[in-house]
Amino acid sequence: MNKIIKQLKVNNVEIKLVSGDITIEETDAIVNAANSHLQHGGGVAGAISRKGGPDIQKESNEYIQKYGKVETGNVAVTSGGKLKCKYIIHAVGPIWRGGSQQEEKLLYDAVFNSLKKAEELKLNSIALPAISAGIYGYPIEKAVLVYKKAVYDFINTNPQFVKEIRFVIYDEDHLDYFLKEF
Repeated sequence: MNKIIKQLKVNNVEIKLVSGDITIEETDAIVNAANSHLQHGGGVAGAISRKGGPDIQKESNEYIQKYGKVETGNVAVTSGGKLKCKYIIHAVGPIWRGGSQQEEKLLYDAVFNSLKKAEELKLNSIALPAISAGIYGYPIEKAVLVYKKAVYDFINTNPQFVKEIRFVIYDEDHLDYFLKEF
């Protein structure tokens, strides 16, 4: 069971830090840390695809056939499959290569574009994992600063629909960095 560790309100938007498993969140959308070909094999993507059923990969394959690969920093949307969310927003974060390959900008874009897509879909709540901080190797202490900036910049656009943003963190060590920054 997921546990809310901290919550705060910024301009009518609640930010919640949650310890647990993103696949059981009951938000309108969950964000998947995806690769550009939307092949959901490992990490968060693998867990989402396994629990959400075959429709998620099927819809992802159809998206790629229709639009081509998803560039780093951008997002694609599928249904939630068997999960409790309405949508999965597949965000392609950067692979960490030392910080000189625009990783900060690309990670910011992945987070901001996920939130923007939720607003476009008129969703009230969204749950995000620590994009790029797992198998893509982005240092969590740097990533958390980018997540915070993207979230606050999004909130400053005065969203009409998105009223709850959750970061669902599986790794206890990562959670400590979130607690320091939020």
